[in-house]
Amino acid sequence: MKSFTLEEIALSCSGKFVGSESDRKIEITSVERDSRQIKDGSLFLAIKGERVDGHDYIEKCFESGAVCAICEKAPGNPTKPYILVDSTLEAVKKIAKAYREKFDIPVVGVSGSVGKTSTKEMLYAVLSQKYKTHKTQGNLNNELGVPLTLLSMPEDTQAAVIEMGISDFGEMTRLSEMVQPTICVLTIIGCCHLENLGDRDGVLKAKTEMFKFARNNAEFILNGDDDKLFTVADVNGKKPIFFGFASDNDYYAEDIENNGEGGISCTLCFENKRLAVTIPAIGSYMVSNALAAVAAGRLLGLSDEQLISGVQSYKTVGSRANVINTDKIRIIDDCYNANPTSVKASIDTLVNFSGRKVAILGDMKELGADELKLHLETGKYAKEKGVDLVIAAGPLAAELAKGADGEWFETVEQVKSAISALINEGDTVLVKASHSMHFEEITEFLKSL
Repeated sequence: MKSFTLEEIALSCSGKFVGSESDRKIEITSVERDSRQIKDGSLFLAIKGERVDGHDYIEKCFESGAVCAICEKAPGNPTKPYILVDSTLEAVKKIAKAYREKFDIPVVGVSGSVGKTSTKEMLYAVLSQKYKTHKTQGNLNNELGVPLTLLSMPEDTQAAVIEMGISDFGEMTRLSEMVQPTICVLTIIGCCHLENLGDRDGVLKAKTEMFKFARNNAEFILNGDDDKLFTVADVNGKKPIFFGFASDNDYYAEDIENNGEGGISCTLCFENKRLAVTIPAIGSYMVSNALAAVAAGRLLGLSDEQLISGVQSYKTVGSRANVINTDKIRIIDDCYNANPTSVKASIDTLVNFSGRKVAILGDMKELGADELKLHLETGKYAKEKGVDLVIAAGPLAAELAKGADGEWFETVEQVKSAISALINEGDTVLVKASHSMHFEEITEFLKSL
């Protein structure tokens, strides 16, 4: 990482430095919250969790090579310097902000109700054609994950793509203050976290908090097909760049052909240019993600050849529209998370495949007062789109099964017990639910059939 001394770190978080004067000049090599990840030169974040208190591991971290700890209480027998703060979680945000400010590079902030991670990965694939690009790993997109992502930027980073996830008002403001994006990308304003945000207007308000701490002269890339985002006519005196399927967007697509596992072929259109690409993914929504990435790449000076190569080098991550072929069936493993917008998009993908279409769907959490209605509507959508069988699990998903005229089970275990009799050879099976439903167990069971 870039030079970052203990003195700078203490000043950035207004912490009390405890150590010798010479210790202040020590430079850290990484920031770690897990004692098992400590390396020589690490700064250890002592965080008190529900089950484990990081303060109990400070001495072990010092023995493993850590040069300092950020902590809320003094270690019992400190052998190395430490920085005392009121809250380690608040301190790491301030430290991350200070570290981010050492970089004068393009930083793309990505958010939205659906497609944050796939758009982040597409942006990474495209920008990596020209720049040494840093990106969010895994699900590190919250108020701890974002600072950890920023603090893991290597010294030679030339561009960064930071995923920003929220569930309440004010969170995006705090994330934006750390990230200070030079390009803001918003995908879709959907029905998610309505328990806190109320309705889609609330989601729009919360997501667009990203703009508050965008850098001067930042650019804003928004989904013009989204009825909420399309109302954003001006941001900080600048007109947004719109992308989407509709031809009145600045970046749009033509000749879209979904070839299932063969990818999605299309022509990306902008500025009188037409770039023919094949996206190695199964969902047609990936065309929209590609357009957003191409818009960012264009702003950052990539050539047409680099844009095409970037889009075509996209790789999916984790349990997100991942196709698994077994001897008996095809599984679309998309069980990382779910809301009505993303489930409908996955259903659209499912019906593009051959054979009988089966959707195993579960509860969608944090939808607020209309949660039962939204589940019912999603079930009806599956039926209208021609899904042959919907298998639903979870108390909320009873309404989903009702809307689809499908099968309902109370638990994941009950689904696993019944599934062998419901799935036929040659079926394509979509697996999707909120992460807390643990539908990865169903995916693993299907792989063993």
